[in-house]
Amino acid sequence: MRNFIKPKIFISKCIEFEECRYNGLKISSPVVRALIDHVDVITHCPEAEIGLGIPRESLRLVQKDGNISLLQSKTEHDLTTKMRTYAKEILSRYPEIHGFILKSRSPSCGLKDVKVYPSLGKVPMIHSKAQGIFAEEVTNRYPLYPIEDEGRLTNLRLREHFFRWIFTLVDFFEIKKKNKIKYLTDFHARNKYLFMSYNQKELKNAGAIAANHEKLSIEEVMDLYEKSLNRIFSRLPRISTNINVAQHIFGYFSKELTDKEKNYFLSELDRFRQQKIPLSSIVSILKTWVMRFDTAYLEKQTYFEAFPEALLTIQDSGKGRLNS
Repeated sequence: MRNFIKPKIFISKCIEFEECRYNGLKISSPVVRALIDHVDVITHCPEAEIGLGIPRESLRLVQKDGNISLLQSKTEHDLTTKMRTYAKEILSRYPEIHGFILKSRSPSCGLKDVKVYPSLGKVPMIHSKAQGIFAEEVTNRYPLYPIEDEGRLTNLRLREHFFRWIFTLVDFFEIKKKNKIKYLTDFHARNKYLFMSYNQKELKNAGAIAANHEKLSIEEVMDLYEKSLNRIFSRLPRISTNINVAQHIFGYFSKELTDKEKNYFLSELDRFRQQKIPLSSIVSILKTWVMRFDTAYLEKQTYFEAFPEALLTIQDSGKGRLNS
């Protein structure tokens, strides 16, 4: 079993931690509850920490002359500058962070689904939606990092993607501290099939960076590799790329397997292609063969255990399906 380093994750305090929402309540999130034991948590409530009470008057995003402002509904106070200043200060406290889970639809923390209005009062919202002001500062500072909200993480595909990303990122940060190419090339080798399942083109680019044929400084190499790593995870893996990885790994054992075993695996792979079974079913079969044939190179591959097994679940919101 793989030993995991704990990623440092920023989580909105109202999600499972404190009753600090505008209505004095907190949000229940099974995903966050499960994650707490496996990460180092940083929690803040931007609205409470800029001086608003608990409970408090609701906030609203208002668009005027193309600019979006954060206004307090009852007092009409404009809190935009105050929230941006707070966000910059609080984020500067954490030079190393590996991901964010923010409150969905919040005018402060919502990532992309926040209602925008033309004014205060009883008026219909405008057609477009926006980011919350605090969330906008987060994405500006960490444009390529794993940032999600608790609503989206109810989706199995998005959740496991987020988990893979944060645990790979914290692993890379530890490699970065060692400041030696040999540790980076080993990291890249261990993650080969995980990266291949996401983006084969960027896998090759990251490999070229780690090889450092241009004899760049170690600092330049690490910086370039980190950007490549986050590009790898910038899109979700596809069914087709996971099938490609499974076939590559299957090739290690195909001559050792019986016809029945081969046919069974290929039929299961076809069921995965049709989205009738999860990826974990395919990975489990391959993992048993890795152990059975004692394949040292494959035993090190993070593809088989990219995040703690305790976080595996079949629960899913049902929203979203894999694209081929």
